[in-house]
Amino acid sequence: MSTAPIRVVQYGLGPIGLETARAVLAKQDTGHIELVGAIDIDPNKVGKDLGELLGLEAPTGITVEADAECVLQERKPAVALHTTSSFLSTMYEQLVLCARQGVHVVSSTEELAYPYDRHPEIARRLDEVAREHGVVIVGTGVNPGYAMDTLALMATGVCTDVRTIRVERVVDAGGRRLPLQQKVGAGITAEAFAERKQTGTFGHIGLRESALLIADGLGWPIDDLQETLEPMMADEDVKTPFLTVRAGQVAGIHHAITAYADGQAVLSLDLKMYVGAKDPKDAVYVEGTPPISLVVEGGIFGDTATVAMLVNTVPRVLEATPGLKTMKDLAVPRAFATRPLAS
Repeated sequence: MSTAPIRVVQYGLGPIGLETARAVLAKQDTGHIELVGAIDIDPNKVGKDLGELLGLEAPTGITVEADAECVLQERKPAVALHTTSSFLSTMYEQLVLCARQGVHVVSSTEELAYPYDRHPEIARRLDEVAREHGVVIVGTGVNPGYAMDTLALMATGVCTDVRTIRVERVVDAGGRRLPLQQKVGAGITAEAFAERKQTGTFGHIGLRESALLIADGLGWPIDDLQETLEPMMADEDVKTPFLTVRAGQVAGIHHAITAYADGQAVLSLDLKMYVGAKDPKDAVYVEGTPPISLVVEGGIFGDTATVAMLVNTVPRVLEATPGLKTMKDLAVPRAFATRPLAS
């Protein structure tokens, strides 16, 4: 890898995008990475110095611009950190634009984590344009991208055989950003939950992608996927910095999926994400030789972890062969541009 810092642009400046930009700026003095541009179409952000949006005391010298193509052409980044939408069909042209400019893409788009099932034609096109222009396109984050898929795959690395995998994630949404609390329906009625569920765009996006990513990584032929999405109801009032959930209202979601091979349940993913969740955790249980039990007490804090996965994947895409990739195709994720504690 070159000793010059990796030039990156931040594409999308919502809550996660802003924190990703902040993380890159904080790492710049390591000499490994450099933020050279910021892209967003929000008129309240365009034209402002990024430092103002981040609440920094000093300007960064990076002005938010709406013309993505212009930024990519003028700043010549190696990688775009892309954080604009959960849904691939609404923003894949942004990925194509980056690829045509010769820019690798690390995206938080949940459907991009394993796009071959929901969007086979888009996946084919993205792979084609990435290969043509010699870049990598990958979707990552905490979930999908790590907690309920990559971590499970890594857990099987010491197994001579694997029979079943069970992944559990319990998240207290009360400590997360407002858009996530809204995404899981915190504070709405059970009737409103049922209506939103029918849209197919409500709740957690990416559980199906995580299941298929694990199955593909292990070479398991999946016959069927059974998926459920139900509300978690509050049994007492719960306040967050952004809203109050009353007893009897929806506190969040219980989203689960089970994968079957030869009629047998071989993989289950169970996600509870709600305001006031008790005993948050992330856990992977592998029935194999040897059996593996991994439990992260308190759970992985999603907002921080998503930012970390985006930034830490930057050098991994530079090492990979061109094309559309998933996390199973890249080298083991690990921290990048960090400083060891002084002895």
